[in-house]
Amino acid sequence: MRVLPEIVGRDEFAALVIRTDYNDEAAWQAVVTSLTQPWGEKGELEAHVHLIDDPAWADATPAEVLTAVRLDENLSVVFVADRVTMHSADCALLACDLWSEDEDLDPMYYQGLGDSPPPREFRTAPAAVHDVHANLSIANVDFEEFAEEASADPEGVLRPL
Repeated sequence: MRVLPEIVGRDEFAALVIRTDYNDEAAWQAVVTSLTQPWGEKGELEAHVHLIDDPAWADATPAEVLTAVRLDENLSVVFVADRVTMHSADCALLACDLWSEDEDLDPMYYQGLGDSPPPREFRTAPAAVHDVHANLSIANVDFEEFAEEASADPEGVLRPL
């Protein structure tokens, strides 16, 4: 795995979005515009987002991104603007879980229970990013709950309420 740049200066209340696809500048600008819009039930909350727009991250895999950001103790989720994001009508970002309690468990553990491991990622519309980040940051909602909601969508995308 390659070594990616350290992320510095992120406010712990800002959602972290890392751009890994650099083939469509207009699509990226659409993502940025969506991410910086006020949010909340009535649009009363200011958007706080830390954007990483550095070609050093080009084509980074979700595993590489997770490895690079894991040292941030105040981070529970990272959002990746990848190729799918740039080609999606919804500009759906990949939300990646940093807080897997089951990381060290053998997959055979789940076979014995008849379960599968909890989801580690899901797609989310930019307008839902702030709600996901805020709720995961305060442990109000589990990552798995958001992933289940996204999987219930016909396109597999978490959308704002």
